[in-house]
Amino acid sequence: MSRIFNLGTRKSPLAMAQSREVASSLCDAHGWPETSVQLVPIDTKGDILLDQALSELGGKGLFTQELESKLLSGELDFAVHSLKDLPTQDPNGLCVAAIPPREDARDALILAPELEGIKGLEDLPAQTRFGTASLRRQAQVLRVNSNLEIGLLRGNVGTRISQLTHSTQDNDGIAVTLLAVAGLKRLGLSERVDIIMPIDQMLPAPGQGALAVQTRTDDAELIDLLKPLNCPITWAQVKAEREFMAKLDGSCKTPIAAYAQVKDDKLTLNGRLLSVDGQVCAEAKIVGSVNEATALGERIAQDIRNKYPELVPVSDTPEG
Repeated sequence: MSRIFNLGTRKSPLAMAQSREVASSLCDAHGWPETSVQLVPIDTKGDILLDQALSELGGKGLFTQELESKLLSGELDFAVHSLKDLPTQDPNGLCVAAIPPREDARDALILAPELEGIKGLEDLPAQTRFGTASLRRQAQVLRVNSNLEIGLLRGNVGTRISQLTHSTQDNDGIAVTLLAVAGLKRLGLSERVDIIMPIDQMLPAPGQGALAVQTRTDDAELIDLLKPLNCPITWAQVKAEREFMAKLDGSCKTPIAAYAQVKDDKLTLNGRLLSVDGQVCAEAKIVGSVNEATALGERIAQDIRNKYPELVPVSDTPEG
């Protein structure tokens, strides 16, 4: 193979690890030397502006726009994204060519050392500060324990873990947070997990634990080369989850959660839409053919729209 591919990635340790994983899989699939894929680290708006919640910065696309711009200009051949960061609508000229097998989609509870022994969210003392930038996590945490205080916690995985403190002299200290199990595994930080959250208590973000490999629609050669990386089961799962999200706003400005499982060609999708304080929660579940993933996501989104119109954002324009 004489062509050298430029693979765009964010600069965070997790993004670099994910991109190296995809690059290695692609080279292995075709018997190429590792030098056939060159990583190109890029700063995104979401990586630079860390003093505001994601919902205040414009929602989806914060971690992808710069990569997509360089794909369209031809500076990059393909890019690897955490799928949950990727808008549900591709820009004109780009497509998701592969979604590799999904990692663990669950969230992990990470505690400050002084909170060792806590068994779950419900056991945390009143006024404990929970740090997050995710409205989905915030709403579901408050649904379980409304006595917690919410503080902004952003940055890469290592930074967020290192910022956990718990002291009566530090009233602003963040003592607990939630992180994706998938990210911790990919960084070799599984030992830092205190509690893996049950799916029914902390429903994941649509696409959590999955990666998206994005390229240009006119690069037929590369699209074909990326096919061995694709996992049909993961593709069906995230199609259902992301369709549910798209039909209910689909931005970081709304607490939306969804998780699909596939067994024996049947797909089971659970979706959840909450108020920001977690006190109102609309849930729906549907089972159908794995071949109807998109329709299943749309169907339960419409069910929630009909039953809980007060939770659905006024704008009907999906994110993109």
